Amino acid sequence: MPDWLGLSLIAAFFWGIVGLLQKLGTNRVSARSLLVWLTVGFVLFLPWFAWKGSLLAIGARDAMLGILVGLLNGLGSWFLFHALEKGAKASIAIPLTALYPLVTVFLATLFLGESLTPRQWLGVALALAAGAMLSYETRPEERM
Repeated sequence: MPDWLGLSLIAAFFWGIVGLLQKLGTNRVSARSLLVWLTVGFVLFLPWFAWKGSLLAIGARDAMLGILVGLLNGLGSWFLFHALEKGAKASIAIPLTALYPLVTVFLATLFLGESLTPRQWLGVALALAAGAMLSYETRPEERM
């Protein structure tokens, strides 16, 4: 197994646990509060990252790109937390937001000139279908 695959599976495992914790958190505190504490959690990792290598050995453009990534990540997290706070089911909202790589696929084809094989496009179509199926909820009286 390639190293990257194992690391990706570990990330998916941790994010799976995070999804549950996010819903539990928004049941108790506001989306804004949870975002603040998420940020504190990230900040707690800073000494380890600084110890592993120089954080400041990058140019201004790269630093701005990193800051933009952080801002967009924070916005995405807040919107997810807000959805959970407003009553979204974790079993639906978390997997639905996990379809964000589809946005990356489309942006990579537009801006980076990347291309997908027909099999990969089929995967994109199946992911879209899965998102639609997952987000569809029946009324309680329609359930069997």
